[in-house]
Amino acid sequence: MLAHVSIQCADFAASTRFYDAALAPLGGVHVMDFGQNVAYGVGARPSFVIGQQTTGGQNREVHIAFDAASRAAVRAFVAAAVSLGAEVLHEPRLWPEYHANYYGAFVRDPDGNNVEAVCHTPE
Repeated sequence: MLAHVSIQCADFAASTRFYDAALAPLGGVHVMDFGQNVAYGVGARPSFVIGQQTTGGQNREVHIAFDAASRAAVRAFVAAAVSLGAEVLHEPRLWPEYHANYYGAFVRDPDGNNVEAVCHTPE
């Protein structure tokens, strides 16, 4: 249903470094750079955009979940985020309360957002 999602970042450079590293294991790459905005996608189509905060006051926490092709990719996502100092909210594990094969992990991005990688397939 969603075409793409965009968030504003207080420290655009730190957020770009974070998302470059954290999304790489999930296949996410820069598909567009325009001004103080970077669009990420798998393939040529952008689905997630970050930009320099230009409106409002302090950001409110949002939750963003990215698809991972494998459980190993979920673990690599966490390792990449932690290598940049991200706080781990929930280590990679099964979440059977969601469904039997829901394998996810949650970290904080530089703006305090709850960012998840999730794989929906069995090991």
